[in-house]
Amino acid sequence: MKISELFFSLQGEGKLTGVPSVFVRVSGCNLRCVWCDTPYASWSPEGENRTVEEIVAYVRGQPARHVVLTGGEPMIMPEITPLSAELRRLGYHITVETAGTFVREVSVDLMSISPKLANSTPHQPHPAAREGDRVPGKFAAAHEAARLNPGAIRELIACAGEHQLKFVVASEGDLEEIEALLPELGEIRPSDVLLMPEGTDGLTLRARTPWLGELCKRKGYRFCPRLHIELYGNTRGT
Repeated sequence: MKISELFFSLQGEGKLTGVPSVFVRVSGCNLRCVWCDTPYASWSPEGENRTVEEIVAYVRGQPARHVVLTGGEPMIMPEITPLSAELRRLGYHITVETAGTFVREVSVDLMSISPKLANSTPHQPHPAAREGDRVPGKFAAAHEAARLNPGAIRELIACAGEHQLKFVVASEGDLEEIEALLPELGEIRPSDVLLMPEGTDGLTLRARTPWLGELCKRKGYRFCPRLHIELYGNTRGT
């Protein structure tokens, strides 16, 4: 599969925030989020083809027992099935980070699903888009049609021992969309709903933290910080 980066760091988001983890970031995505923080794996996918054996060898060389399969969108990659199975055989804890639009058989301990809200629709192109993809609204209709798949999300939740629903929130108005979606997903515990401020720099994140924190307190949802941004900035390999 095409891999944009392999690295060892701290998990920056979700229930396992702060846990030393090996990250396997695939390159390629079926969506085009306007605020995407990894455009080199979506808008302008970069990387090299790596075999399952090469990826596993890298993972085994790192001092961690947690592995995060992320992207891009790892669930569109057929090789995610044998890769996750081999990592499970070796005893690793596996998190799969997905937008929840596509289902594939995987071995997983934590299914981390990030349904994309309307704030993700690219009416304007990402600054890092390839030259031919910088036409305003070029991907808006396709992205809007594909960004939510409640049936796929329900299936992904059912196949995992544990799950989290991680929403990128840009404004208080996003809560209405979140709460309209949740009933379509089955019995969802508020503690499995994580709200994360949209932003790729510490200043923006800190500005959105107070009201989002209060919203989480009011609704019983988890506040989801972006630890890696605070520690390292918006840089690759972190």
